[in-house]
Amino acid sequence: MRVMIDACVLYPTVMREVVLGCAKAGLFEARWSARILEEWARAAGKLGPAEEVWARGEIAALGAVFPQAMVTYDAAQERQFWLPDPADIHVLTAAVVGSCDGILTMNAKDFPRNILGDEALLRWDPDGFVRLLLDEAPDQVRGVADAVLAEANRLSEQPWTMRALMKKARMPRFGKALEA
Repeated sequence: MRVMIDACVLYPTVMREVVLGCAKAGLFEARWSARILEEWARAAGKLGPAEEVWARGEIAALGAVFPQAMVTYDAAQERQFWLPDPADIHVLTAAVVGSCDGILTMNAKDFPRNILGDEALLRWDPDGFVRLLLDEAPDQVRGVADAVLAEANRLSEQPWTMRALMKKARMPRFGKALEA
């Protein structure tokens, strides 16, 4: 399954690490475009120039880990699509050009299911998507989540529980399912 990952899923860190950890485990094929990655870098830059530099370093490293993930297209192709927010048309275009099965986004209102359905695309939110993956491959997804939790605890001054970390990462149902 090929999944176009929107910038709002790539930034923040914990959500990105869980989602991309599942892709690294072979549970789906991650896709993105240069514009999506640029949105991530600029969002990080709002916290300061050092954060943007860090994000750009992570973006460069992703190219080595996911060499097939980058989808390129001619900007003129965007004219054939419509979404409620014209600023998101590039995500839809990249998903169609990249032969994706769906778009992973936190932005449901700007990606209506009926419009995506016309392009044979699904829309998932990260919380629901990783729960689906958990149902399909529980050991692999738990391994990813455990590694993310371990790294969060290594970097944090306070210890995290899985449920609290996933709730903070805006994936509360996933965190609850992991503790069940």
